[in-house]
Amino acid sequence: MARILGIDYGKKRTGISVTDPLQIIVSGLCSVDTKELLEYLKAYCEKEEVEKIVFGLPEHADGTPTDLKKDIDTFVTKFEKLHSNIAIDFQDEAYSTEEAKRYMLEAGLKKKKRRDKNIINKMSAVVILQRFLNHI
Repeated sequence: MARILGIDYGKKRTGISVTDPLQIIVSGLCSVDTKELLEYLKAYCEKEEVEKIVFGLPEHADGTPTDLKKDIDTFVTKFEKLHSNIAIDFQDEAYSTEEAKRYMLEAGLKKKKRRDKNIINKMSAVVILQRFLNHI
């Protein structure tokens, strides 16, 4: 089996999570500048076998997509031109950041680390991918 990536896409920074090759364990991979995301994913997919990428789906409380959804769709179109063999899917990301912060607090991370946006973005991507895989 191949890995699945989870993406918490943001205007400035994007968190990335990944499964193990058996798709059992989800781990935070990294947080990258969004403008460097395409190059990062291109390089990652060249060295690792990736079956699917799951993007967090940003929606308002009433279920309508936020403005960020347009940016994600544009990015997905660019990515699919490079890697048409990798499936793209979406997962509701509602409250993923709050859930990630709660997990960080429960894990005993110090306040300074809980405020680190790189860690928060990466953990939000973990939450998104765990939801997609029905791990939580």
